[in-house]
Amino acid sequence: MELQFLGTGAGMPSKLRNTSAVVLNLSAEGEGYWLFDCGEATQHQILHTSLKPRKIAKIFITHLHGDHIFGLPGLIGSRSFLGGDEPLDIYGPLGLREWLETTLRITQTHLNYTLRIHEIEEGVIFEDENFRVITQSLRHVIPCYGYRVEQKPLLGKLLIDKAVGAGVPKGPLLKRLKDGEDVTLDDGRVVLSKEVTGAPQEGFTVAILGDTSYCDSAVELASGADILVHEATFDLETGNLAKEYGHSTIGDAASVANEARVEALIANHISARFMPSDIAKLKVQGETIFPTLHIAEDFARFEWKDGEMIRLED
Repeated sequence: MELQFLGTGAGMPSKLRNTSAVVLNLSAEGEGYWLFDCGEATQHQILHTSLKPRKIAKIFITHLHGDHIFGLPGLIGSRSFLGGDEPLDIYGPLGLREWLETTLRITQTHLNYTLRIHEIEEGVIFEDENFRVITQSLRHVIPCYGYRVEQKPLLGKLLIDKAVGAGVPKGPLLKRLKDGEDVTLDDGRVVLSKEVTGAPQEGFTVAILGDTSYCDSAVELASGADILVHEATFDLETGNLAKEYGHSTIGDAASVANEARVEALIANHISARFMPSDIAKLKVQGETIFPTLHIAEDFARFEWKDGEMIRLED
């Protein structure tokens, strides 16, 4: 699993940070790309990466402020132009359907794929055999949601020596055992998958929150997560502005991470008031509360592998 940030700014695009968008790359898990928020010019940001818009399978919108949705119509249209023909599911608050369908209708944007819009409420909004997505309301100036993505437990590793010792020949039968199937050998003996595979492995959990003041639901969504993505629009000195506009300080983000006992925190949605020279101070403020803190910049990439988060170099 990999996270790639396309926009890490707050409110308006700046020369250093575009508006909100982050891709949860689940290609290795067979799920394609899941995009969280789609601020203005998100598709332009994608042009500077190796990401392919046609591989975007799901889009999750936290709320309907422009810096989180104004890139949607263009991206949806381009996905069609670029050969995307698989259905696209978009999840978001009440009002998303009206805005998006009206925009596409008035602009006469034609899509070569099925667009499925899901207006969400709190609870489980998506589940298949591999993943579950849970959402809760946050505390912002308009309805806003956070998303918790849970990977279900993975099948245990195949113990090849044990399988071969049980008489299983090399080839497709080994794969079936690895995939959790029991197999029957030519001599009629049945080899059980559980007898030649290791214990199931824990999946990962990522919590990606929209704009919010500090709130209990943020802590609940992030509880025990491997990675928490939390906005940090303001520093500790401008906490009064954070409360006024329904946002968080770097201290609020770190407090949520600390109380939720997550493994790692990635702060984003950084105000344009903070220049590159200010980021070190911002990071120190957060690290005094939660040490495993990263502040994302546009195009930053983070990989979760073998129970550890790694910041990737370009």
